[in-house]
Amino acid sequence: MPTLATNKGILMSKAFIAQVIQDSAELTGVAANRTANDLITAIVKEMKKNGKFTLPSFGTFTVRKTKARKGLNPRTGEQIKVKAGKTVRFKASPNLKKSV
Repeated sequence: MPTLATNKGILMSKAFIAQVIQDSAELTGVAANRTANDLITAIVKEMKKNGKFTLPSFGTFTVRKTKARKGLNPRTGEQIKVKAGKTVRFKASPNLKKSV
């Protein structure tokens, strides 16, 4: 299965998801890639609409607002303003925590 190796471990990629879909549903590679894209797009759309997305037995992705704050430029040490924005948090379900 395709994965992306980093110094922190193995990352799941869209190609990995497409490969699992292809093997499970016996689809062509093109159809599996389209399905993986559609799945990711649907999750993002749901998070934009409702602010969260839950996969039972896996966990919940939640959109949170971040406040504007002061930060430091790591190269120059100069103070900069960081604008308010959004971030995504993930909370694993108890079932996922047990199985890992």
